[in-house]
Amino acid sequence: MNATHGVAVSVAACAKTFADGTRALQSITLEIARGETVVLLGPSGCGKTTLLRIIAGLEQPDRGGRVLFDGEDVTAVPIERRMVGMVFQNYALFPNMDVADNIAYGLKIRGMPRKERQARVAELVKLTGIEGLEHRRVDQLSGGQRQRVALARAVAPRPRVLLLDEPLAALDAALRERLRGELNRLLRMLGITAVYVTHDQTEAMVLGDRVVVMRKGAIAQVGTPREIYFSPANQFVAAFVGAANILEGHAAHEALVLPGGRLPLPAGGRNGPLVVMIRPEAIRLVAAAGAALAGEVESVSFVGDRLRVTVQGVAARAVVVEAPNAATVKPGDRVGLAVDPACVRILADGSP
Repeated sequence: MNATHGVAVSVAACAKTFADGTRALQSITLEIARGETVVLLGPSGCGKTTLLRIIAGLEQPDRGGRVLFDGEDVTAVPIERRMVGMVFQNYALFPNMDVADNIAYGLKIRGMPRKERQARVAELVKLTGIEGLEHRRVDQLSGGQRQRVALARAVAPRPRVLLLDEPLAALDAALRERLRGELNRLLRMLGITAVYVTHDQTEAMVLGDRVVVMRKGAIAQVGTPREIYFSPANQFVAAFVGAANILEGHAAHEALVLPGGRLPLPAGGRNGPLVVMIRPEAIRLVAAAGAALAGEVESVSFVGDRLRVTVQGVAARAVVVEAPNAATVKPGDRVGLAVDPACVRILADGSP
């Protein structure tokens, strides 16, 4: 399977208001390229699953909203005729069927001849790494094996779009991390248009060609994982995606004036009240003497490959620094902080 089996998806002015008056989704417009994996990322209740269900045809948008596949308006087309594949958190496998029959189910109801079904099942069993499990019942499978079967069943009919609703959420952390990498490999090999819902930031970064960060039923930012991480559009995105130090102060002469000193800003920075973001790994601990910015170590946590150092007195809120694990600092030490101005992101707003 390659990208030609997918479609470009257009979501045009799709909002969703439920019968009780709850506004689950503001007017959303989003373009998804053929063969692209787009991750909808956000906290619970932000509207990401509602948007996925509208793309699937499980929900209808409010009047005026449209969903298009390769330019074809499918807004009124029911899910069974949209040719979408879906993978859910609970996998929704048939317990009375073995693995092979689960994978072949969609092919059978579409009337594919038995020999072709068997060949397609064999192809997907190999692709998803579940050889030898074809005749096992679903209740004899591990969580990771069930996830692979659900994925194989979803892509067996060669859907136009693959939709995944937190498919790894029910797994333990170690298995989730391993399957995340496998799922990324499979999506690249399949080349299918995919929309993936998660609240897990790492998942979004690993899997997404682009990430759509959502908040309160609206899109907060759309961008590549690197853009979302290094250039968040606002304070919400900065704080939600990865660890972030959000600093507020008064900017003057290309520096942010803080209680602990002056933080150099990127060239062309503005003057006046300002909110900036610095990722913890972008800060270096240096000697306090002569440092432009300094504070006192509040706590030190050993997290294996690094130290997480909290420094107070630099800004209104404590600053978190990711330091080498060989660093010799302890609570109470006076330390300086060095930051490359290019790593300071000026935020567009000061909203929480």
